[in-house]
Amino acid sequence: MPQGLIGRKIGMTSVFGEDGKNIPCTVIEAGPCVVTQVKSAETDGYTAIQLAYDDKKEKHTSRPMLGHFKKANTTPKRKLVEFRDWEGLQLGDVVTVDLFANDNWVDVVGITKGKGFQGVVKRHGFSGVGGRTHGQHNRQRHPGSMGASSFPSRVLPGKRLAGRTGGDRVKIINLRVLKVIPESNLLLVKGSIPGAKGSYIIIEK
Repeated sequence: MPQGLIGRKIGMTSVFGEDGKNIPCTVIEAGPCVVTQVKSAETDGYTAIQLAYDDKKEKHTSRPMLGHFKKANTTPKRKLVEFRDWEGLQLGDVVTVDLFANDNWVDVVGITKGKGFQGVVKRHGFSGVGGRTHGQHNRQRHPGSMGASSFPSRVLPGKRLAGRTGGDRVKIINLRVLKVIPESNLLLVKGSIPGAKGSYIIIEK
């Protein structure tokens, strides 16, 4: 994983570009993140930096984790993420949104909105059985035929059926940073990113 930051999705807005066009963008609160662990090839077998983001109360933190954060001389955090092959940082260092600049290209990782249990029309884009004539009075959004009867006499694994939808880890690549606002730790990224408002995201440089 390349260099990056942990952040939170604030919402969407739009800005005007140099050509006067209105560009939709997502507002992200990126950092500040504290380095809570430094891994090396000698002790851990690989090099990595662990970043922590978003304060939480001590009473909601386990004692082992309290000791972990105390080593970095920081308050307890809610979100921890490792960034592989990132060197040059020390325990307790703070990484801010200054890591990015205008017109940078970034990848954003987030958890999509959960939709709950959904049918095949919403989940897979099926058109449904359709038609209300010839006795079909309640089949509009049903999946239709499941397969043969005598052989194999079962529904084969992997068939697209109704089920739990959303809540997946998704990465959107090659998004342009329109604006960096360091005083507010904000990042304006062109386009939309996965997740609900307030959800945690990872911005990779």
